[in-house]
Amino acid sequence: MGGVTSSMAAKLAFFPPNPPSYKLVADEMTGLLLLSTFPHRENVEILKLPTRKGTEVVAMYIRHPMATSTLLYSHGNAADLGQMYELFVELSIHLRVNLMGYDYSGYGQSSGKPSEQHTYADIEAVYKCMEEGYGAKQEDIILYGQSVGSGPTLDLAARLPHLRAVVLHSPILSGLRVMYPVKKSYWFDIYKNIDKIQLVDCPVLVIHGTADEVVDCSHGKQLWELSKEKYEPLWLKGGNHCDLEHHPEYIRHLKKFVSTVEKPPSQRYTGSRRRSTDQQLSNSNNLNEKLEKLKNQSNYAEKLRVSFDQVERSRRSVDCCLEKSRKSVDHQLERGRKSVDRIRTG
Repeated sequence: MGGVTSSMAAKLAFFPPNPPSYKLVADEMTGLLLLSTFPHRENVEILKLPTRKGTEVVAMYIRHPMATSTLLYSHGNAADLGQMYELFVELSIHLRVNLMGYDYSGYGQSSGKPSEQHTYADIEAVYKCMEEGYGAKQEDIILYGQSVGSGPTLDLAARLPHLRAVVLHSPILSGLRVMYPVKKSYWFDIYKNIDKIQLVDCPVLVIHGTADEVVDCSHGKQLWELSKEKYEPLWLKGGNHCDLEHHPEYIRHLKKFVSTVEKPPSQRYTGSRRRSTDQQLSNSNNLNEKLEKLKNQSNYAEKLRVSFDQVERSRRSVDCCLEKSRKSVDHQLERGRKSVDRIRTG
């Protein structure tokens, strides 16, 4: 049963465009690889990278002259580089980052067949190329995973303790949880992000559409809740599974996030920490005021208690005197009555 379910999850997870949206061609002048549907750009390189699984994946690297971060983008389950090309160029420009995108094994012109384990090998090969071929350092890299791409993204992020940040775009809790509302992880499940997110040590941004009918928004919200270092999430009202980048808030929020994580850790949340400290001081002052009021009320109550005690003692003293007087009067009246009785008798 587990193997059947795992196979079903895998089949539902991967939908490579068929036919691919591009072909690989060599530039006649330079011999460099190009995507057939796009002209050569000076800042874009097309690569073929070997993986430890024996496949070759196609990747594209976009340089930005002002970049201090490099974004490693793992796309969704029904796209390839030809469909992502223009978005990648736009993101590089607007975010001022270098960007590396790639096709999973079995996607586009990458060889092999798509599978969970192949995607893990694919992203490792691309990350290795970023480090060795382009000199990117772990602390300057932002991993970006969209939909199924959140799987290889979190698998790698869980093993890299010094990453700059992670972005999860319409992410999944796990492959099985997209189909069934299971409460625990099973060995045959795929992309168990729900278990790996807790191993990620860097800031995490989650972006999800509230009207997503493919992967419910609850997946993104739960992953955000489980993150160690949460960044303000973006829940795009009315956003679907494949249109989030068309919302104006998307690029604004992403730019703000990149700008924040590019600062030294001690300066990233200065404003929010200051506001938090001010709030704590305010709360402390309010608490002190309340304690002072309680203390004053307590003192007042003590004074009232002493006053009441004094009144009670006075009342008891008066009652005692009145009782003695009443007994004295009663005694005198009794003696007088007996004397009168004796006179009458006599």
